[in-house]
Amino acid sequence: MILAELLLQKQEAFFPMFDPVLTEFNCVHMDLSSSSREFDDLDERALDEAILQKLATAGAIAGVGGYLENRSLYRDTDLFEGDAERCIHIGVDVFMPAGSPVLSPLDGEVHSFANRQVSGDYGPVIILRHELEGCEFYSLYGHLSEASLQDLSEGKVIGAGERVAQLGARPANGNWPPHLHFQLIRDMQGHHGDYPGVVRPEELEFFRQNCPDPTRLLVTPG
Repeated sequence: MILAELLLQKQEAFFPMFDPVLTEFNCVHMDLSSSSREFDDLDERALDEAILQKLATAGAIAGVGGYLENRSLYRDTDLFEGDAERCIHIGVDVFMPAGSPVLSPLDGEVHSFANRQVSGDYGPVIILRHELEGCEFYSLYGHLSEASLQDLSEGKVIGAGERVAQLGARPANGNWPPHLHFQLIRDMQGHHGDYPGVVRPEELEFFRQNCPDPTRLLVTPG
């Protein structure tokens, strides 16, 4: 079964990933696209404060957005140096304070994990393997705290609703404002402890199929 179809047909099988549950009423949209100027010309500290202020002003507990967003903000990071063509974000970001816990949406096991300490990368990242209705797929959690990697081992079972990790802070989280990069992956393509979260425009159609929109797992409609 195509993973995107499975997500639609089996929505009730997935456990909320945050407590309180994120809904369209307690979240605010975050626009980090190349066309947005909301956070231009801010240094790291000012950017982090501006994001938290946006949440407070909206009365929101999280800022959500970013699937298939065309972004230029990666160009100044070490990871993307010399590869400015990578600009399409194929996961979804959830902006919350550092330390916020993230729960597993489904029974699974640890496929792999790593601490990717290059500016612009995931920092601590965990990838879980799941199976539902005979369909094997993976969920990726990036920009975590280093403590999230303690006591992990490949094959470790993580139950639905069980804590997977917590959001990390700069600089250990890849030197980004505190947030979760969440991504679903049908085929890992041999990757281990990593999978691209930003791709080139000419690669979009493949990754749109291999990494469908995971927003429904993050934010409950209504």
